[in-house]
Amino acid sequence: MRLVIRVEEIKGRCPAYQVGDVIVLDNGFRLNVQETTAGCMHSFASIIPYHIALARGIKPEQMGLAHRDRRDGKAYVQCLDPCEMTGGGTVTFSIERQED
Repeated sequence: MRLVIRVEEIKGRCPAYQVGDVIVLDNGFRLNVQETTAGCMHSFASIIPYHIALARGIKPEQMGLAHRDRRDGKAYVQCLDPCEMTGGGTVTFSIERQED
């Protein structure tokens, strides 16, 4: 099992990510450095509260993280950078649980 965290959208300018970048967590917690294309400590703060529950099979709908229009089984979170105030970029991520 692994979690694939994908950059879906960037508002503003993010110096760390581009749309399509991925973070891969093997077994839900082990960073796969071969498949991960970018990483930023600020964004991990948005992912950490949910990665264990998602890895254990809790559905995004049960946590209020599912997309309101799509039934794609993914969770959606965003980084904590308020780009309108900081001039940085707010990144939206999808988190998908995948079986090996």
